[in-house]
Amino acid sequence: MKRKLLITACSLVAAISLSACQQTDVIGTVAKESFAEILETVPEQVEADEENGGWSLSAPDDSARFIWSRDYSKSPVHDVMIEFDAQPFIEAGLDTSKLPEGIAFDDMIMLGTKLGNDELKYSKEADPEASFNKIAELYRKSIGYHEALDHYGVDLGDGNKFEWAKDIGTNDKDMVFVVDPEIFIEAGVDPDKVEGWVYASVEMMDDKGKKVEEKKLLKPFDLQ
Repeated sequence: MKRKLLITACSLVAAISLSACQQTDVIGTVAKESFAEILETVPEQVEADEENGGWSLSAPDDSARFIWSRDYSKSPVHDVMIEFDAQPFIEAGLDTSKLPEGIAFDDMIMLGTKLGNDELKYSKEADPEASFNKIAELYRKSIGYHEALDHYGVDLGDGNKFEWAKDIGTNDKDMVFVVDPEIFIEAGVDPDKVEGWVYASVEMMDDKGKKVEEKKLLKPFDLQ
């Protein structure tokens, strides 16, 4: 009887803990809502990407894209990634042969990561918003809040991110491609000379939740 009561009590605590987590996950909830607003603001920049098995959100000038998978079990390379023109980096000194394998393709650079091998299931037909929501639901740690810019973002690994504004009505940087410059500097790039990108110190949070300054290459866009 005591064992049964103990199990019941533990189950109750677990249920309460889960409920509390769900109720207090403001970042995950608002990240989904604000990303949906981005998709609604520039529907002409959103399209299916059959080559990568998912969806893409292009920058207004088509120089960069954020790509996310429809089904992690079928992703050919990454589940989340950014892709952008290599030419500005080449003109700033990049020797593509010195980049790690799998980053430079033709005239593009691709940075991303695998989240898992899940076969994603949908209650209705998959669409860009539903597929994005799977990231927040299944891989919540990949979604973060960047307080300095009032942005939410997806961690793409190795210091790279795709970020978007919490409120596009008050923010002049509605979406930002964030690239760690180190591998490009090592491959010959002068980060101050990459046209269309801003090389700047950005306040970030480290793994311990401490604020730190990091150098990043930023490509911001105002959508309104």
